[in-house]
Amino acid sequence: MPEGRSQGDPPAPENIAERLDAYRRRIDRLDEEIVRLLNARATCANEIGRLKEQVGMEVYQPGRERTVLDHVRRVNAGPLADVAIIRLFERIIDESRRLERLRDAGEPGNG
Repeated sequence: MPEGRSQGDPPAPENIAERLDAYRRRIDRLDEEIVRLLNARATCANEIGRLKEQVGMEVYQPGRERTVLDHVRRVNAGPLADVAIIRLFERIIDESRRLERLRDAGEPGNG
């Protein structure tokens, strides 16, 4: 250990800056993966909507939404609270429904 530093001393500022940069780069990569996965999920949801329409099924099924929310709550290992996961997935589901409405109206999505 360098002279003048004890084990409890905070890391040197340049080490903190490097660590912050590394974490931020990791977050950027995770965000890119999240965007890719959200778009893949939206594509699947769109295809499900098309299949339901072909056979005359109701596109919106509240029971399925409840199943999805129950599932993501069950698989949540934290640190996000279950209520936070539910809010995020409610928003994701809302955006999937918005895409279905745009598709039904013949409008493209925003991407």
